[in-house]
Amino acid sequence: MTSADAQAANVKTSPTLRRSLSLPLVVLYGLGVTIGAGIYVLVGQTAAVAGVYAPISFMIAAGVMAFTATSFAELSCRYPVSAGEAAYVRHGLNSKWLSILVGLMVVGSGSVSAAAISVGSAGYIRVFVGLPNEILIPCIVLVMGGLSAWGILESVLVAAVLTVIEIIGLLIIIGGGFINRPEIVLEISQVIPSSFDAPVWIGIGSAGLLAFFAFIGFEDLVNVVEEVKEPRRTLPRAIFLTLIISTVMYFFVVSIAVLSVPIAELSTSEAPLGLVFHEVTGGSPEVMSAIAIIATLNGIIIQMIMASRILYGLANQGSLPSILSRVNPVTRTPLIATALVVAIVMLLAMVFPLGGLAETTSRITLVVFALVNLALIVIKAREDRPPDDIFVAKSWVPPIGLVACVLLLLSDFLG
Repeated sequence: MTSADAQAANVKTSPTLRRSLSLPLVVLYGLGVTIGAGIYVLVGQTAAVAGVYAPISFMIAAGVMAFTATSFAELSCRYPVSAGEAAYVRHGLNSKWLSILVGLMVVGSGSVSAAAISVGSAGYIRVFVGLPNEILIPCIVLVMGGLSAWGILESVLVAAVLTVIEIIGLLIIIGGGFINRPEIVLEISQVIPSSFDAPVWIGIGSAGLLAFFAFIGFEDLVNVVEEVKEPRRTLPRAIFLTLIISTVMYFFVVSIAVLSVPIAELSTSEAPLGLVFHEVTGGSPEVMSAIAIIATLNGIIIQMIMASRILYGLANQGSLPSILSRVNPVTRTPLIATALVVAIVMLLAMVFPLGGLAETTSRITLVVFALVNLALIVIKAREDRPPDDIFVAKSWVPPIGLVACVLLLLSDFLG
């Protein structure tokens, strides 16, 4: 057998990722990482910066996301591979080193995000268990790491069940707010600034960076594309559904939170939505704290899956050591890449505070989004017409996405 034949045989026998995710599962995957990563953890800290105008910070973040989500929808059809952002930048900007840098930034973003959610999850768990973070956080990270290594269908099914529970929790808050305080419908106008006072809008913009963290998640969908059925049809739909559902739920939940609980009390609570739940329903805050634990654990699982698939994809493309691309024949998951992600998340969660981790995640993600939008601008500029049978964004979308990302980053520096 020649070396070429041996190589071909090895390709045929090497285990590969399994295509087993349908549209409902992909949407639940996106909602799981988006909702679990943000609203349950950061509503109090966002209110501390923007006050009663925190819902507007979430809407600004959603607007920034909308243009970039559209760019991702097209690029996921053009290049349906793991480590998607890195592939987009490589094809668009024709730079291998920049592609590797973007891929590593996405891994960093996912790892920092998982660490932030781990710290937030520990805060909710302490409502029930009087253990210190030094014990809780390692246990959380190791158990969630084990679940993320179990198998893509199994881990996403677990995540889907947890996602349904966390969505029910948010719907209870929304329903409780409107049923028990019907006057809140008239009060919602208070969350919209009545003037263009610069300090107010600078605060809203600064809080937008934290709120932006709450929307991070749709882009994770492109990194499980090799495990999705009919990816060119499924991914664009899943991206838009994830963003739309998250935006609507966030606006109402945050509005009810800032209108029902004093800002000072909301901003200092370790379990802010438990506090809101008690205020609007009269029920025990422990009920919502239990749901919040589920939501945050779900976010950790999905961020770990995403970061490990980026490492796998970069290694599979020859940009990182090949050992990271090895797929276990039993679990059909990249176990070595997953173990590395778990170790990074553990270190970050034990060293850095929640607020700093969330802001760092947002900054890294905004830089990556800016480069992805720039890559699509270049790709569109050098093509007369796009490929057939794929979702295509309007030519003005990626430039606006690029500018929006840059402006949100600038608002952070001004704040």
